[in-house]
Amino acid sequence: MLAEISVFPLDKGGSGLSFFVAQSMKIIEESGLDYEIHAMGTLIEGPGDLVFDVIRKCHENMRSQSDRVVTYVKIDDKKGAIGLIRSKIESVEGKIGHALNKG
Repeated sequence: MLAEISVFPLDKGGSGLSFFVAQSMKIIEESGLDYEIHAMGTLIEGPGDLVFDVIRKCHENMRSQSDRVVTYVKIDDKKGAIGLIRSKIESVEGKIGHALNKG
């Protein structure tokens, strides 16, 4: 399963949310699952039960510090697929004929 998540408090941050993002990233790193952080979210890849567990932990951690939390989740669940974080990009790059800007 590949999931893109974004978890943030609506009542915190003022000029930035990196303090809260860092807490979620620690949870994601500790999970041992493959991930990639982006400017507006994080991709996580692994077995569905573990991915959902990480999403739940990130949400609950944020909820413990905030009265209102928004969690966006987008899932690509292709049976038997692994390595989607990189292979999806490589597939597009192969069709376009060159490497794309990844950050």
